[in-house]
Amino acid sequence: MSIIELNDVSKIYGFGDATTVALEEVNLSIDENEFIAIMGPSGSGKSTLMNVIGLLDRPTYGKYMLSKRSVDKIRTNRRAKIRRDTIGFVFQSFNLLPRLTVIENVALPLAYKGVSLRLRTKLAENMLERVGMDDKKYFYPNQLSSGQIQCVAIARALINSPKIIIADEPTGNLDTTSSRLIMELFSDIHKTGSTVLLVTHNPEITRYASRVVYMRDGSVVLDEKSAIGDIAETAKKTIYKKRPKKTIDDDLAGISAIMDSIPQKSPNKKQTTKKKTKTTKLRKNKIKRKK
Repeated sequence: MSIIELNDVSKIYGFGDATTVALEEVNLSIDENEFIAIMGPSGSGKSTLMNVIGLLDRPTYGKYMLSKRSVDKIRTNRRAKIRRDTIGFVFQSFNLLPRLTVIENVALPLAYKGVSLRLRTKLAENMLERVGMDDKKYFYPNQLSSGQIQCVAIARALINSPKIIIADEPTGNLDTTSSRLIMELFSDIHKTGSTVLLVTHNPEITRYASRVVYMRDGSVVLDEKSAIGDIAETAKKTIYKKRPKKTIDDDLAGISAIMDSIPQKSPNKKQTTKKKTKTTKLRKNKIKRKK
């Protein structure tokens, strides 16, 4: 059953000559308990797509159905409650509160739900143990490395056992051992029934996904099914073309090569004109709204 349904979703920032189309007519259907990796070069719209799906941003045009309900009809306070209780976020910027200890940061979502101090402390300790950070529970964020902070942020995102997990480069600051531990944790959470959406530049991460969505210029250019345990076929074509990936720069170079290997659509002249006309119409409508 589909839990996320995007129909011709577009996101436009600015107006006039400063208009930027971050998402352009994205169509995407995600079933419950899928594990989806999202790949694409910087600026391809991956983070914008995650923000729209996670109710942090609203689409400019198009329709977004979450659990068969139109997001347009969900009020602001209800959206906040859904984010708190249903969606777990792992941000690139971590967003830990500097004046709270590690265990207090991890337990914070439970405090908002009214869970007792004793129970939320116990649950936070268990989650920190799962990410290998139980010995740092009384440290403050400024006493941790970036990799350790990332582990804490992941623990906080998972503490509520969310129905949907949205992770933006969750292993970007981690070494190989920590990355494997975190991905195994995501895999375990997925096995309990959660839907996982994970943005990554590392083709190796596609081993954990059942589908890989490739983005370019704000659009989905390929939606590929993949067997869990195997690197996705499109990623596999270029991942070891020259040498194993060891750094984030290598990963970025790899994903660029992957995107280049996906053939560009070659619409006929009529289709091209239609798309340009529709995009121009979107921008004109945006300008009128601003006036």
